[in-house]
Amino acid sequence: MPLEYLGLPPVASDRQARPLSPAVRAGDFVYVSGQVPVGADGELVVGGIEAQTRQVMDNIRAALALAGAGFEDVCKCTVWLQDARDFGAFNRIYMGYFPDGKPARSTTEARLMIDAKVEIDVIAYKPKA
Repeated sequence: MPLEYLGLPPVASDRQARPLSPAVRAGDFVYVSGQVPVGADGELVVGGIEAQTRQVMDNIRAALALAGAGFEDVCKCTVWLQDARDFGAFNRIYMGYFPDGKPARSTTEARLMIDAKVEIDVIAYKPKA
């Protein structure tokens, strides 16, 4: 089964398209690229870890929707936090997106490629109808 590249490459604040797909379907699995807290205009959302986590999760929701999937289909998340001290505040927001089932998750502290506080990628299992 061929790979399906879903969505258009994101455009950053410099108006240059990034060399990635928001999501890729490989059979029944959907791989969502690392999402950072930028709005549709490519600008970084301000307001701390809570606001940035909400924006990242909204971006993930949109990428999952490209494959007809949702948070209920997510089986694995990888999280990068710019500052481990944000872990508690991050978790308070993150938990609200997975009320019925908690996917497997890895979380680490890392310097991110942009001046953001959080980046998340996910893998979802969503068989094609």
